[in-house]
Amino acid sequence: MSKSYKISTLLSLAMLCFISTAYSQKTLIQGELKKWHKVTLLFHGPQVSEQDAFNPFMNYRLNVNFTHAPSGKKYLVPGHFAADGEAANSSATSGNKWRVYFAPDEEGEWRYEVTFRKGTWVAVSDRDEAGGSGGFMDEEKGTFTVLPTDKTGRDLRAKGRLQYVGEPYLKFGETGEYFLKCGADAPENFLAYAEFDGNFQNDGHKDELVKNWEAHVKHWNEGDPTWQNGKGKGIIGAVNYLAGKGMNVFSFLTNNIEGDDRNVFPYTDYNTYDHFDVSKLDQWEIIFEHADKLGMFLHFKTLEVENQGLLDGGGVGANTKLYYRELISRFGHHLALNWNLGEENGEWMKKHPTPPQFTWQRLSMAAYFHDHDPYKHHIVIHNGNQFYDLLGPESHLTGISYQTHKPDFSTVHKSVLRWRKISQDAGKVWAIAVDEPGDAQHSLLPDSEDPAHDDARKNGLWGALMAGAWGTEWYFGYKHPHSDLTCQDYASRDLFWDQGRHALKFFQELEVPFWEMENHNELISNKDGYCFAKPGSTFVVYLKNGGTSDLELDADGGTYTITWFNPRTGKVESKPKSVEGKGKLSIGLPPVKKERQEDWVALVRKKVP
Repeated sequence: MSKSYKISTLLSLAMLCFISTAYSQKTLIQGELKKWHKVTLLFHGPQVSEQDAFNPFMNYRLNVNFTHAPSGKKYLVPGHFAADGEAANSSATSGNKWRVYFAPDEEGEWRYEVTFRKGTWVAVSDRDEAGGSGGFMDEEKGTFTVLPTDKTGRDLRAKGRLQYVGEPYLKFGETGEYFLKCGADAPENFLAYAEFDGNFQNDGHKDELVKNWEAHVKHWNEGDPTWQNGKGKGIIGAVNYLAGKGMNVFSFLTNNIEGDDRNVFPYTDYNTYDHFDVSKLDQWEIIFEHADKLGMFLHFKTLEVENQGLLDGGGVGANTKLYYRELISRFGHHLALNWNLGEENGEWMKKHPTPPQFTWQRLSMAAYFHDHDPYKHHIVIHNGNQFYDLLGPESHLTGISYQTHKPDFSTVHKSVLRWRKISQDAGKVWAIAVDEPGDAQHSLLPDSEDPAHDDARKNGLWGALMAGAWGTEWYFGYKHPHSDLTCQDYASRDLFWDQGRHALKFFQELEVPFWEMENHNELISNKDGYCFAKPGSTFVVYLKNGGTSDLELDADGGTYTITWFNPRTGKVESKPKSVEGKGKLSIGLPPVKKERQEDWVALVRKKVP
């Protein structure tokens, strides 16, 4: 067999398997070369260490320009130091591997061109010619071909990138479907995991809060990822559990050095803010990549209130830019995420000496992500201070992560209505999520204390969705077991996750066009209820305390169907009933007589002739 025939055969096999390991002079291209998949460009660069005095994170800048040859679409993607390229398993702190992750959104040929610069603080400079050539892979060029995605189901690579499109709901780039989320906002120290690299587990800083996620080891499945000969089963199992309950989001802080927990940070130690722990961050990436396959949205909380002034006094200075650059480079390729600029941002913390961030600092954070994230992911901020100074088309915020303060969740509905209107009136509609419904002390109680979760379901979950929120994430109050800091078992709220799944099921499986709908409580006579509607077409009537209601239809009238849905069980309790209606229509009573004083949902649709 000739040498050329062997090479041709190998290339054909690679294409058949849709797995690529392509070589150029200095570039190794890895991954499934398919639309929406993570493509990795690995380079052999200078031999450096995490702790080098000539800082490899700050004083080298790896960028790759990707151009889609047929369309001319371009992306400038930042890269990062990768130690030996296998740091998640080797715990390496030094090496000569440098890496770029790219998630192509088009099929066909992509060209890439590398720039690798070297110089003091070059990584946080936007000047093309900052510093000097770093040699090695600088000016390296090449091409690769991207095939269609072959993924299906919940896998995000089947759906495409989830993005803000100037509307109240985020939209997937491949399928065009809109997204509703429900899942866990707690524990905020999700990443304080004992099996990650680093010495945060036993350094005397809140070590009692470090997690092993032991309750979820049983939810790890054969074939799921691990690192270092079996580490990671607990935290992978935790993500599996949430996905298995039908949840599609979880959140986590990436820096809480001055926070309540103090065990989560991307750095090599507590006091150095420009040297990063490569192996720990690669282990984080294993979790997030697995979550993509399960259809999980990643809620990155970049800072918490106690450390909003930790980097550069709250401004977007060198350390802040470097922190954001590393997050974007290492994790920005994920398809469904938001950058949360700060938890309870702007709130004054008496116990911490740094002041709250000012308006210009908050706007500057959003501007940095907008300008440097090649994929333009959703950008939100959490309320400590309110958001009046962040409104309008000049702001790069695309939504808010809202927190309420009542244990019965009674302010959720009106808060969403209020901020949807305020943002729309200001000239830029925000996508609003309620990510901490309830109060700090109690909020979503464990099943052992509140198995029914009536207030959470009625006021929090359905209250948010029926006001036009694109979803909810659930905080665990600090006065209860499995709290926002101590939770190691998501099954402590197992019964509530069922109710969240039922709500998502209602909108998805009954094909309710929620993205075309708005709140119209004025259309129903039941003052304890909510109405979410596309007038003249589709109405969702939520009866918080059962009973019945009149519904104002369009003046032309027509034939409508009424379908009853039980939000407590997730069951459609009636076949669609056809009625003739014009003007005012009584929707009747819920179909289960003994449960007519419980909450119910009526879906009213106009039949198309």
